[in-house]
Amino acid sequence: MCIVLITTAHPKYALIAIDNRDEYILRPTSRPHWWTHQPSGQEILSARDLYRRERGTWLGVTKSGRFAVLTNYRESSEDDPDPDHAISGVKSRGGMVTGWLGAPPELSLDDFVHSMLEGRAAKGVGGFSLVCGDLKQRTEKNIKPLAIISNRWDHVGEVPWIGGERGQTYGLSNAVYVEPPKWEKIKIGEKLMVEAIQEAVDEDLGEEELTERLFKVLDHDTLPLEPKMSFQEHMDALRRSVFIRSFAEDQGWREMADAADEGRAKAAFDEIEDPSDPEDQQKENSHGYFMKGAYGTQRQTIILLDWEGNVTYKERALWDSHGNPIERGKGDETFKYRIES
Repeated sequence: MCIVLITTAHPKYALIAIDNRDEYILRPTSRPHWWTHQPSGQEILSARDLYRRERGTWLGVTKSGRFAVLTNYRESSEDDPDPDHAISGVKSRGGMVTGWLGAPPELSLDDFVHSMLEGRAAKGVGGFSLVCGDLKQRTEKNIKPLAIISNRWDHVGEVPWIGGERGQTYGLSNAVYVEPPKWEKIKIGEKLMVEAIQEAVDEDLGEEELTERLFKVLDHDTLPLEPKMSFQEHMDALRRSVFIRSFAEDQGWREMADAADEGRAKAAFDEIEDPSDPEDQQKENSHGYFMKGAYGTQRQTIILLDWEGNVTYKERALWDSHGNPIERGKGDETFKYRIES
């Protein structure tokens, strides 16, 4: 179960966002790169889901300053079924992220919120929460809030707005946003985030030291794994840990071994440089893995926005595309740019 933590508590940064993507390890996923959204022409920085043809994403930013991050809504055996809101749908939830990032420049966040909840954009999509907003021109006197859109909300008036005040920290996982949070992993994450920012301020940590400190927050593991737990029992336990170390039943580990063997025979998806290239698409589509193998934290992302509009985007891959673990730091990619005025 993914988690995103957002804070406005660091005096040197207008916004800091950190994210763990928890997913089936073998789900084909590109590394982050700049790509052009069609037909809007927006330049987007994100990793992309190579399994769904929409090539959506769970987190991204644009050169013009838009930001979005998505978490799925995941029921468990403890939750009552909701017949009015499907768990999964025919359309990719990743398309909700690019829906905001690729929207026409003249579309305001208010208009986007209304179109999502009052139109059909979120219909046919599994349960999700989408944190989205505009990072451009954020100053101490002009702090634009972020909206949390969910197809669990029935009307615009239910949409929470966060990030509009200094000194605040927010957490969201695979349930609707509530304050104070109910899930243990969100409570733990928010507490760790507050401590990390305070330590960074007290010790005047530089950017590299700050990002490593934030990765420690994302690595915090309190997952209660016990012998002979079923896969569903594992899934129900995910709400109790920020980091999810990989787990599977016997068949899942066999699938991981098969994927590793396949990786020795042909190039991994990590080597695909251009997901829009037809030849690379053929490679992608030949990979049949999804909802197989182990489940756990697959990617970690940190986004820093300073008061001058400078963005640092750092993603850490923990696994290659064939299920082989990557040593911490060896799978890092960093992008730096300044939001266009």
